[in-house]
Amino acid sequence: MPKVTMSRGKFNHLQATADNNGIIAAAAMDQRGSLKKSIEKLRGEPIPDSELTEFKKRVTKVLTRHASAILMDPEYGLPALEEKAPGTGVLLSYEKTGYDATVEGRLPDLLVDWSARRLVEAGADAVKILLYYNPYDTAEINNIKHAFVERVGAECQALDVPFFLEIIAYQDGLDENGLEFAKKKPDYVARYMEEFSKDRYLVDILKVEIPINVAYLEGSRAFKGGEAAYDKAGAIEAFKAAAAVARRPFIYLSAGVDNDVFEENLDLAAEAGTPYSGVLCGRATWKQGIPVFARSGGDALEEWLLDQGVKNIEVVNRAVYKGAKPWYDLYGGLDNIEVVG
Repeated sequence: MPKVTMSRGKFNHLQATADNNGIIAAAAMDQRGSLKKSIEKLRGEPIPDSELTEFKKRVTKVLTRHASAILMDPEYGLPALEEKAPGTGVLLSYEKTGYDATVEGRLPDLLVDWSARRLVEAGADAVKILLYYNPYDTAEINNIKHAFVERVGAECQALDVPFFLEIIAYQDGLDENGLEFAKKKPDYVARYMEEFSKDRYLVDILKVEIPINVAYLEGSRAFKGGEAAYDKAGAIEAFKAAAAVARRPFIYLSAGVDNDVFEENLDLAAEAGTPYSGVLCGRATWKQGIPVFARSGGDALEEWLLDQGVKNIEVVNRAVYKGAKPWYDLYGGLDNIEVVG
């Protein structure tokens, strides 16, 4: 493999998000609207923004001791970064939470009072955006999304800061947790990994979905019976096919599944020999603490996190270290990267 050239800023910041072995074992705490709704539903009343910040502070304080980096939003989460463990990298979200369901295509939008420069000034080692993507959407919709990613990529490139692109597959009219979408998912994930590996997007790390829905994998612990979407051989092939088209390091997102389900997914990735470079895991580790916080407040949540939250993230970390490869392996290893600047 020929030498790969990388700017010093991008290289140093990528290393800041990874552990000493080049594995990105990051915690995600950038949930906003969905987290607020969950707490409000349990309390039966609206909550002030300060409660979201308090939740984020407690999670950050406990879980960053066991993570290489933390993904946070700049709207409610910046005070929480004061609680992070020393040496923990910081990723900041640049997109608005959710999407406008009245507009076709789940089009992305950025926080209007933030820029990549402002995120870096707030402490970001990397900038992250979330993109809903269907490779078979109309050319008009996907052209907008491609231009959007190009724009953010160029902004990050100008600031010499890594760009993490999180992609979630969807299809209007299909339940994304249902059988029919489960059958389409391997193809959708492979296609978006191939697309956004292209140089024009300037993506540094792809944050992608597990390419199957393990709840429809025959014989898996998550399988509840009924019709399956894949057998074991088909699932392994889905992991391999998606990885084969990636031209950027990629990490897996937990997508809100339960911790034991995410662990099973990572075990499958390891069995398939998938060269993924880590995880960004959020709700799988802390979502069971939401009722604790809603009922009993921050101290009770912290107590729960110190017990069950730590156990959850350690389970994920063990699964990651069984199979993950350093982010720089895709480029032929550290010795094959020429850092310039």
